[in-house]
Amino acid sequence: MSTGLHDGYGGYLVLLTICAVAHEPWRWLGFLLGRNLSADSEMFLWVRAVATSLVSGLVMKLVVFPAGTLATVPLWMRIVALLAGLAAYGVGRSSLALGVGGASVTLVALQLLHDAL
Repeated sequence: MSTGLHDGYGGYLVLLTICAVAHEPWRWLGFLLGRNLSADSEMFLWVRAVATSLVSGLVMKLVVFPAGTLATVPLWMRIVALLAGLAAYGVGRSSLALGVGGASVTLVALQLLHDAL
């Protein structure tokens, strides 16, 4: 048996190769099929609506039925963080990074304040 995989980096190389082989063909197929797709077409609008609904469902699942460490955070803190993230998203001209960052900072700040009191 080869000792190349036991040097600490070989496993990462195998994992990276498997991920690339599984991911890249679909990425290129999507690129080839979608390059002529108009952003205003009904198909694109439908895909965007489905993606948005999936993300909103996931966010609500994380807020209402959290798993792991997030389950130790009180519900009211998760709701306040969600509302803060939505406000930051709206103020930031639909900036996803600002929305996620605002919610994250709010959640961490509320948890730190809660633990300090």
